[in-house]
Amino acid sequence: MKRHELKDLLYEQVSRIGKAVSSPKRLEILEVLGQGEKTVEALSAELGIDIKLTSAHLKTLREARLVETTRAGKYIHYRLSGPDVANLWVRLREVAEEHLVELRLAVEQMVAQPEKLASMDGASLMERAKRGEVIVIDVRPQAEFQAAHLPFARSMPLSELEKRLAELPPGSEIVAYCRGPFCMLSDDALQLLRAKGYKAHKILGGVCEWQAAGLPLEST
Repeated sequence: MKRHELKDLLYEQVSRIGKAVSSPKRLEILEVLGQGEKTVEALSAELGIDIKLTSAHLKTLREARLVETTRAGKYIHYRLSGPDVANLWVRLREVAEEHLVELRLAVEQMVAQPEKLASMDGASLMERAKRGEVIVIDVRPQAEFQAAHLPFARSMPLSELEKRLAELPPGSEIVAYCRGPFCMLSDDALQLLRAKGYKAHKILGGVCEWQAAGLPLEST
């Protein structure tokens, strides 16, 4: 093989990853699977698209070796092929935020009220949670919490939060998180908590961002 042909082959192989992540829905799939494995049926419901289209997206990601599968009975479960794939999603989003003003403006609209954000870094948040100075709640579905969650976090899915407010002592400082900067579950949680008189904030990062930063995660 000639030298330039070899180089073309090398770049072509790398480009398979770029092609696989060139779809908005496939990027969303990577973020969702970064929370834990899911069936195609669960992903279809999560993404709001039909099962056939979801399967097509998963096939593309699988051909690029970004996702893997296991079978449990009649169901096929999909998961990321490694933590580096979750990191890829985080880094790709960060590069986009750095260079695309349209994305920065959209994100700024989501966090237009800076008082809603926790100002502490990850290590400080863990220390304060460990000392009981703040209560960290994970408002994602419980299955995602079980797959991986922030240390000292409590699982309080948004769908259950209002019924479980008695578990949060009055006067407590609450920090909520969900799947990442594009996830709005924590915004809904803040609205509910603040309406009930709690001092509540959120962090933008989720387990993918936490992992990409080299911070520890736990599972149950």
